[in-house]
Amino acid sequence: MASVDRPQIDTTKPSIARVYDAFVGGKDNFEVDREVLQQIQKIAPEAVQVGRQCRAWLIRVVRFLAGQAGIEQFLDLGSGLPTAENTHQAAQRINAEARVVYIDNDPSVAAHGRALLEENEYTHFAVGDLRRPAEILANPAVTKYLDLSQPIALIQCNTLHHVTNDEEPLGIMSTYIDAMASGSYLAISHLHNPDDGSSRAKLAAESEARFNEMMGSCYYRKRDEIASLFRGMEMVEPGLSHLFDWWPDGPRLAEPSDGEYNLLGGVGRKP
Repeated sequence: MASVDRPQIDTTKPSIARVYDAFVGGKDNFEVDREVLQQIQKIAPEAVQVGRQCRAWLIRVVRFLAGQAGIEQFLDLGSGLPTAENTHQAAQRINAEARVVYIDNDPSVAAHGRALLEENEYTHFAVGDLRRPAEILANPAVTKYLDLSQPIALIQCNTLHHVTNDEEPLGIMSTYIDAMASGSYLAISHLHNPDDGSSRAKLAAESEARFNEMMGSCYYRKRDEIASLFRGMEMVEPGLSHLFDWWPDGPRLAEPSDGEYNLLGGVGRKP
């Protein structure tokens, strides 16, 4: 976990948080980040729509968790830079006293995101590395503002596909799940390779290679690999699905692009 002496922003190398910001049409990014988007758009012109699809899924999930599921506290890991609507805004629109703690290790988020994310007394930000769950769970912001003896919602939106197999994503998630109280929820969205010889599988492989060439870590995993991250959880209907199929806000008016098919998301409840 990063210390209070946060690293300086390096504008010569792309940042995962700033690249995602570029994907969703944000303004907190640099030319080096936009170059990643431009390179991905050469093989997936729909990349910006895919980014917006991810954010829309997150907001639908948070509305469900704060509303029907009755969750009052949220831990959003790898939160990234704030965009038009964020976890705390979606949750607090339903429950004004919903508590949200954001964690990110990106210096851009620490520098630019903190003030925007911490806009009320129920919303807090801390610097930390989601790959170190023991440190995250012991972080003063987590222990002070969240009660892990009560149900929480843990958000991993487009984060775990940046964790390498050598870093043991299954072990990381097992530690988080073990620390969560019964009745807690886990939400994950993840890049997906159907591995079936289709055009979507080819796009996944090409995109993964391009991302890794430019950003260093990005893995399109198979369905069973993503499903295993929900170890011991009871999946909320419709289970692990394409993001556009997870309780959409309205009818589908156009066929999703291949890029939109290359993402899976789901919500699980701890028994």
